[in-house]
Amino acid sequence: MKKVVATAKTIDDAVQKALLELGVPREKASVRVLEEPSRGLFGLIGTKDAKVEVEFHFDPVAQGREFLQDVLSNMKVDAKVEQQSNEEGVLFDIQGSNLGIIIGRRGQTLDSLQYLVNVVANRHADKHVRITLDAENYRLRRRETLEQLADRVAKKALSTRRDVRLEPMSAAERKVIHAFLQKRSDVVTFSEGDEPNRYIVIAPKEASK
Repeated sequence: MKKVVATAKTIDDAVQKALLELGVPREKASVRVLEEPSRGLFGLIGTKDAKVEVEFHFDPVAQGREFLQDVLSNMKVDAKVEQQSNEEGVLFDIQGSNLGIIIGRRGQTLDSLQYLVNVVANRHADKHVRITLDAENYRLRRRETLEQLADRVAKKALSTRRDVRLEPMSAAERKVIHAFLQKRSDVVTFSEGDEPNRYIVIAPKEASK
């Protein structure tokens, strides 16, 4: 929730001035007139401007969902967005057919869209809200793939007694692998390199750094 107090010769001008400062349309704000404009003697002396308080009631989740639906519409993707709570905050589950264009290679498009939705949603939010995007159950399928990869590579590291380096991944995917192997006592994981080429190394515990 944000408030702006503005003054101008007329109430309408004061409202427009406040809306411009807030960067929101009229329908998303409430207006309270603090002072009516008045004319002084002969319309010159003692003239008083109008004074208004314009308040923007911001719903970050609704704002993020509206932005996402606009993007899907502009991309001509026939899909609906189901909203539900999850451990991290809110999940927007994109449901439809042929959503590969939304997911992209290894989820890169989905991750980029998720980033933009969070930027828009939290632009005016008083408290940060974490929004996760999913499509065609991609997140779960990708998690399972990464965990299977982690298990295979851990076995390879143990059999060869050498550190094994994975290909570069996003921070979210690295987190999945770190978490999956953290419960094992025979291997350790650590990240090396700089973004966007940061990668995980899986190493036998006795030979770890």
